[in-house]
Amino acid sequence: MSITKVIEVVGRSSESSDAAVKNALAEAGRNLRDVKALDVVSIGLRGDNLDEWGALVRISFLVDNVND
Repeated sequence: MSITKVIEVVGRSSESSDAAVKNALAEAGRNLRDVKALDVVSIGLRGDNLDEWGALVRISFLVDNVND
């Protein structure tokens, strides 16, 4: 049996919404092991000129393996 944890992170990019999602995963991946899923919760434009993409994502990762 495995145990997973879910966190929410925000990625940003001036290029595209896809780049914002990839940036969120890349940053989280620097500290997380065994990422199992990523769900995009929302995407939007931010900033004074609405020129920065933001992506709120949920990342699920393995915490521990539990043997019965």
